[in-house]
Parts: sequence; C-alpha cells; structure tokens
Amino acid sequence: MAAKPSSIVDYLDSLPEDRRGALLQVMAVIRQNLPEGYEEGMQYGMVGYYVPHRLYPAGYHTNPKEPLPFLSLASQKNHMALYLFCVYTASSEEAFRQAWKRSGKKLDMGKSCVRFKKVDDLALDVIGEWIRAMPVPRFVAAYEASRLSGQ
Repeated sequence: MAAKPSSIVDYLDSLPEDRRGALLQVMAVIRQNLPEGYEEGMQYGMVGYYVPHRLYPAGYHTNPKEPLPFLSLASQKNHMALYLFCVYTASSEEAFRQAWKRSGKKLDMGKSCVRFKKVDDLALDVIGEWIRAMPVPRFVAAYEASRLSGQ
C-alpha cells in the first residue's frame, strides 16, 4: 500500500492531470468563498478545510486530536467527491438540494458527499454560497447542536 501524501501538493501531484485540474478548480472556489478562520491542509487522506484547535480546542468528537472538519475534497476510485459537512451539520440538506436543483445541474449526493466526474457537473455557485454562509462560529454552533440532538 502506498503511503498517504503528507501535503496538498503531494496529493495533487499523485493524481492524473484531468483530476488534478478539476480539484484545483474546486479548490479555487473554496478558497474564494471560505470564511476567515478555517485552515487548509491534509485531513483523513484528503484535502481538508477545518476549524483549527486554536479556535475549537475540543476538535472532532470521533478523534479530538483532529481539528473539526468543515469540508473535504478527494479523488476516489470512480469519482471525485466534495464532502460538505456544513450541509449535514446545519440540518439543511433539503435546502441545499433545492438550491442545487434551481441551478439546473444533476445532483449526485450522499448525506454530505457530492460526487462528480468533472467540474461541469458541479453547481459551483451553490457550493460557494453554502461555504460563504458558514463562518466558523456558526459552523461550530451548528456542529455542537447536532451533537446534542444526536444527528
């Protein structure tokens, strides 16, 4: 088994050119819309955007040593995926699905995972809107509320 890449550059360099290009385009949208306070790095073998321990010392409940994940981006075997924890944690999956539907794009989504084969499959404006609408304090509050409610 190959070692997991330790940096975003290594991760991207390990991908075929078409996938690297697609992830770089999505990363540009994420970076343009990401509220202040989140950090970017490798998390769980994927490109991750997360709430650093300096802002949320408790970390992620399943592994408190890890910062609280906000979203992740990955190249999987048969697709690429954008994991939008802001959709799941905010209990607003249906509103997200409706916004996506209005874009005219077909949505291939699990609980918080948007699967895609090419960037043109994505409603990048919807993704940017949902990222932008979730500053760190709001995300942490929604995360804590979802943990208390057992979601």
